[in-house]
Amino acid sequence: MFAKRLAATLTGLAVVGSLAGCASNKPTTPPSFISVFSSEPQNPLVPTNTNENGGGAILDTLFVGLVAYEPNGTPYNAVAESITPNHDSTEFRIKLKDGWKFSNGEPVTADSFIDAWNYGADAKNAQLNADFFSNIQGYDQIGASEEGDSSASPGKDEKKDAAEPGKLSGLVKVNDREFLVKLVNPESTFSTRLGATAYSPLPAVAFKDMKSFGENPIGNGPYMMDGDGSWTHNVNARLKTNPNFSGKNKPKNDGLDFRFYTNLDTAYADVQSGDLDTIRDTVGPHALASYRADFPDSHSQDPMASFQSFVLPYNLEHFHNDEEGRLRRQAISLAVNRKLITQKLFFDTRLPASDFGSPTLGQLPNIKGKEILDYDPEKAKHLWAEANKISPWSGQPIQIAYNADGGHQGWAEAVTNSIRQTLDVPAQGQAYPNFKGLRDDIVHKKVVSGYRSGWQGDYPSIANFLEPQYRTNGSSNDSGYSNPEFDAKLNEAAKQSTPEAAQKVYDEAQAILMRDLPQIPLWYPTASTVWNPKLKHVKSNWKGMPIYTDIIKEG
Repeated sequence: MFAKRLAATLTGLAVVGSLAGCASNKPTTPPSFISVFSSEPQNPLVPTNTNENGGGAILDTLFVGLVAYEPNGTPYNAVAESITPNHDSTEFRIKLKDGWKFSNGEPVTADSFIDAWNYGADAKNAQLNADFFSNIQGYDQIGASEEGDSSASPGKDEKKDAAEPGKLSGLVKVNDREFLVKLVNPESTFSTRLGATAYSPLPAVAFKDMKSFGENPIGNGPYMMDGDGSWTHNVNARLKTNPNFSGKNKPKNDGLDFRFYTNLDTAYADVQSGDLDTIRDTVGPHALASYRADFPDSHSQDPMASFQSFVLPYNLEHFHNDEEGRLRRQAISLAVNRKLITQKLFFDTRLPASDFGSPTLGQLPNIKGKEILDYDPEKAKHLWAEANKISPWSGQPIQIAYNADGGHQGWAEAVTNSIRQTLDVPAQGQAYPNFKGLRDDIVHKKVVSGYRSGWQGDYPSIANFLEPQYRTNGSSNDSGYSNPEFDAKLNEAAKQSTPEAAQKVYDEAQAILMRDLPQIPLWYPTASTVWNPKLKHVKSNWKGMPIYTDIIKEG
């Protein structure tokens, strides 16, 4: 079923699959609920503090923002009745639809957004997604950038209104259904980003005890938590339909049961046996060769807004932000045979990366310097030798840390094997038991090796792939990358009057990334998934997630 040995650079790779499951006592799912493979969220479920898929998948069903996205990624107004820019897109007047409520019956008002965004931006709250608010006036007075380089906030030298303590001066309430958003820099596509989960509204009760709220969040989306204790850590989170939901996509099922597995093989076996209804995102590596035959009438392979890479943090010896570090990153990138790995290990369910974005954002751009992502072992050896002239390699192994519960062992070993054979240096994978543990160590700067990384779009724009991950002090900039030239390109792109003009500048920004390689791009995944044949109307959206509200179960 699964290739045990691959030719050339993959020779000798043993594919080992643990059969550890989610919990010894599987949760009982109500018959009318849809059970879904997932992973334990890293943090309490607060929209401004969640930047990983385990928590993000749940939050996407609990909250709806001013904007939402059609299955193909086209934005439309959801809670917003209108979003009106001024003449230069530095100010947006937002009017809310009447009748939206949270699942506890509280109305969704202008304060629901203003208070949530102020909380998310305020440095003292240390929210992972604070950078989403960096272009709103007052951010660099209350925001996370005050603890680091202020270049994380665009237009840092421009004049801004004074902010009240803990409040963004650029958020101005007009009345209960209207507010203004004043930006530092013009941004013609600002409304597109407002469907990202970080911009969700919060009810008043959230601010009494945000940690407790995150254990049992109250949202305005199509689903709600199924009562106290519906999130059992490391086991599951159970959601029922929200009777107060005002959106157009009302659920056709009674609820969702997100089950937290530590191994994709176990989840796949549970779908085969009928104990689990569906796997979101993708099946595990051991099933890639057979999932189409195993589920002839209930599988799909669809494009998704996703990007996979690995990171060599700038605090690692030999990989600092200098010429030696740049040469070594480039050499390692050239040492990876992406085409062979995607063909032989992933059975063409991945596409070798040619940029830092995703094919679902439009036609892949022709980025200057993208040949650094080609397999060129001779050039790789040359660049490695040039780096050794600056500082001889000290002999420690190159490691890529990965979470064992995500099916990453095979490719991590294939990539490090390719690096080892090409550069003649020790290289190996480093397993973490679960995704939460890996993310905790990455966020707290405890990882002392390279590590796997990935990105799934929050909103359908290349800006969402570039800003959080690579801007100085970006909300998901875990590598420590900082380049004022790149930051300036992001600011310049945001000011453009048309998407076409902005795309040209974003391409120039990506050329800088191709030279510096703060992450080493690998491939674009597809949503290769399976489901219980009793499920009907299973489809994936623009970012590869099932459209849960449409799914029904027969029998």
